Amino acid sequence: MRDFLSQQGLIRAALLSTIFATEAVGTAIRRTTDCHSNHYPGPVNPSFETGLAGWTVISGDAFGNASVSSATSYWGGPFNQVGKNFLWGFAESGDPAVGQLRSSTFQASSVMSFLVGGGWDPINLYIGLVRASDGKLLLSQTGPQDEALIRIVWDTSTYAGQNVYIIAYDNSTATSWGHINLDDIRTGCDALGDGGLTFNVLGQANQPVQNTSTLSPSQLYAADSVRPQFHYTPYQGWINDPAGLIEWNGRHQLFSQFNPVAPYWGPMHWSHADSPDAVHWHELPVALFPPDPQNPADTSGRYTGSAVLDKNTGALQLIFTDFTDTTFHPNAVPEVVSSAKSTDGINFPLYSGNPIIAGPPAGSPSGFRDPKIFWDPIENSWKLVVGSGDATSGKVQLFTSSDPNLLQWSYVGVLTEGDGSTGTMWECPNFFPLDDKWVLFYGGDSVGWYEVGSYNGTKFTSEKIGLLDQGPDSYATQWYVDSAGRNLAITWMGNWPTSKWPSRVNGWAGVQSITRELFIRDDGGLGSKPIDEVSTLASGSATVLGATNVHGTITVGSSNTARLQLSVDLASTDAPAFTILLYSSSAEHLGLTYTVANRTLTVDTTNAGYGQAGTWSAVIAAPSNNVLTLDVLIDRSSVEVFVGDGTAMTATLFPRYQESQDIKIVSNGGKTVFQSVSLTPLGSTWI
Repeated sequence: MRDFLSQQGLIRAALLSTIFATEAVGTAIRRTTDCHSNHYPGPVNPSFETGLAGWTVISGDAFGNASVSSATSYWGGPFNQVGKNFLWGFAESGDPAVGQLRSSTFQASSVMSFLVGGGWDPINLYIGLVRASDGKLLLSQTGPQDEALIRIVWDTSTYAGQNVYIIAYDNSTATSWGHINLDDIRTGCDALGDGGLTFNVLGQANQPVQNTSTLSPSQLYAADSVRPQFHYTPYQGWINDPAGLIEWNGRHQLFSQFNPVAPYWGPMHWSHADSPDAVHWHELPVALFPPDPQNPADTSGRYTGSAVLDKNTGALQLIFTDFTDTTFHPNAVPEVVSSAKSTDGINFPLYSGNPIIAGPPAGSPSGFRDPKIFWDPIENSWKLVVGSGDATSGKVQLFTSSDPNLLQWSYVGVLTEGDGSTGTMWECPNFFPLDDKWVLFYGGDSVGWYEVGSYNGTKFTSEKIGLLDQGPDSYATQWYVDSAGRNLAITWMGNWPTSKWPSRVNGWAGVQSITRELFIRDDGGLGSKPIDEVSTLASGSATVLGATNVHGTITVGSSNTARLQLSVDLASTDAPAFTILLYSSSAEHLGLTYTVANRTLTVDTTNAGYGQAGTWSAVIAAPSNNVLTLDVLIDRSSVEVFVGDGTAMTATLFPRYQESQDIKIVSNGGKTVFQSVSLTPLGSTWI
């Protein structure tokens, strides 16, 4: 396995080198001390305001007069163009068309930037900087797999004064996302910001190559201006569901669904990290690989699953879904349950007798995946739940095992099923006892649901249902119990409906939440809070305001990696509402508003940057002591909000500007009385 891992690393490094190599790749863009030096005019008609004037179609039919569009929005939101027009690579001849479009020749300045949108395909779709003298491609950037335009900044000081041109390159015949978008090419100081604000530096050329970097993990992960610092992210590639959560040999194990070669879903691997405290993570080699990792078109892979300690040998056993792409393997069962076991926590050889569950039981047409193992104290046996569903409702299938090796399983029946209101396929089910109740949670209709109720050994009876997290970015939560007996969970900070993964232009997408502790709320629902160890991430002294009456606006501080903790005296507050502004600047912010009359907390990301825009609300239980507590984790491009009653709200946002860091409290129409306000800087999760 080690040789295979090394081979995979070399293949991946070679691929990334081929895709992203330039003459001037650095660990981050070099800040030009005087951006007026080596500042030359850019290409003619840099924003396509006069159609294709100054631009030349070199080949193909992907680009033409119809490519210049004044459309302002599409199915996913605004295009974000500057001015009226932009180049929309889809508009001329659709996705499968290919071709090249080049700008007029101009002299390279020390720095340049532009807006890019469209499909992610570094080989076949990109905006490139080409040297005119020899036609060499100097820098390139593919799209974010979204129509919306995102600002890319390039350090071009190595080529300053040389004659260059921009090329829009489309060699993709894909019927979906086979096009590239472009707008607003800038050079010199204008390339770095707007109206006194400085762009966050985005673009694949600004990311250090992990395999060859001499930076420490914390330095490496800090180089990206929008990468969270105390959350797990892939350095390159895509992650979604957390998997295999367990504390093993004194260290917390975090596996994630992982595609290492592209920042979007693909043939599923399992990435792997471990931690001494469930907040500081150490990257480990990939644990599981798809059957044919050399063929990205074959989406067969290792889907989500769980982990368990082999008490006889001390080994770490993984139980997971093996998915087979029937387009390439037409006679295969699409989803089965398989196992792998490791004695060193690094190598995970597959069980030779896989699958351990050869296929779904009857009544599972929607799918059969994501096994989660648990100990059933009622029948003193190991059991596992698997997500499933049919044409009308989601359901959970229950299996049991008396095999000490957990390699033989018997079908028990349907643990529970829905009424269709929570989807017709339940993914990532987790089932476990908590206090004197049993908790089930699962993903349905791209939302994470929980149910609290009772269990008799074969059937679960629901008594309370709700959302695990009431923000826009939470799915596929997985539970485990640590050595202290705490019920812990990590959730994927994402969702399937949105196309808003702007970090794709930096080569990665996907974030796992901080580790949360679960508890039964006073109202009988399921609540969560940050684990105590989050406090060890503190990187400096807290700013503490103490008792504070706010009437108007106050600034608490300025940070994009911090913990904001507040206690509000509702009995003494006479303002109808108060708002906490995060990631705030003159151009953007995220709003967190509590309305006193209806006890509603609302997250508003409509003016918060490149991420998913919208508003999401939750009704907060009335605190018995009339004191509302909020614990807010702020991490460069994400926010996790925890309320004292157990409500959680998670959102990702990706600010456009470096100055978008102010934290303010706004109270209009009266005073909001805070018993305490504290802001603690937090450091890196990487060790």
